[in-house]
Amino acid sequence: MIAVLRRRLETHMKTNFINFLGIQNDAKFFVGPPPGRAGPANAMGSLMSEFQKEDAALEYVYCRGAVTELLKYGQTDLHTTKNSNSPQVLILIIPGNPGVVGFYKTFMWTLYQAFHRRFPVWAVSHAGHCVPPDTMDMVEDAPVAESEDVFGLNGQIEHKLSFVSKHVPRDTHLVLIGHSIGCYIILEMMKRDPELKVVKSVLLFPTIERMASSPQGKVMTPVLCHLRYVVYLPIFLLSLLPERLKAGMVQLVLRNMRSLDTSCIPATLSLINVDCAANAMYMGSQEMRMVLDRDNLTIQQHLDKIFPSGQKKGSIIL
Repeated sequence: MIAVLRRRLETHMKTNFINFLGIQNDAKFFVGPPPGRAGPANAMGSLMSEFQKEDAALEYVYCRGAVTELLKYGQTDLHTTKNSNSPQVLILIIPGNPGVVGFYKTFMWTLYQAFHRRFPVWAVSHAGHCVPPDTMDMVEDAPVAESEDVFGLNGQIEHKLSFVSKHVPRDTHLVLIGHSIGCYIILEMMKRDPELKVVKSVLLFPTIERMASSPQGKVMTPVLCHLRYVVYLPIFLLSLLPERLKAGMVQLVLRNMRSLDTSCIPATLSLINVDCAANAMYMGSQEMRMVLDRDNLTIQQHLDKIFPSGQKKGSIIL
């Protein structure tokens, strides 16, 4: 999945995205040697880039009362430092469902390198889609979280708007990258807060219409809306296993994936948690009910900012 996203975004950025931000066209993507140029020198360069890869900053915060995981490359606090010579730019990734930021780590690093580490690249998880550290609970105030339906689709949209309002200076230029249902969230963000300084929105595999009526949606809708509680027991039983055993099981399941990105293993392990799985499936059930007609008006209003990409109309990726 990450490799496909990376290739598609590379194409968009090389044609329009990089030029728009005023970056040189010779930005390099560290995704392996060009076709027909594999060899010891390129292999060594790829290896060196891995050794030189810096780790992302990982943070946990409460946003709208729910635990939220943040993954950041580059500047981690936009309120403390500002370059007065040029507009501040943040590349912000809105994930699909489940909204686990660890799945996007390599993708983020590729973006950060592509812009020569000039712009911070952040990813914000969906509310309650991460296992909180020992010092935090899933929610600060359960009654408030329930009344605001923070784990539902509308709550997740407000969650992203609240995150941007609190953690991103108002004059920051935003490059929003959405994956799957994250694209729907981005469209809603631009609709609900027209004052956001969104300069570009990259929609990867956009899931923005007719989810329940797609072939997969017809199967998943009854599961997510009525039968999801049946899944909780096996997830709970799996969560009791030792971490090493769970990691081995995940590697076994993923062993046949081509070019497996090992950074996906911890992200997958985090889903073996009843609370995280329940929140993701609850959000999915609302997606089936709420994502119906495509919002053509919002798309038309922001058409100059949008780069669509990915699936055929009516397809579904949570």
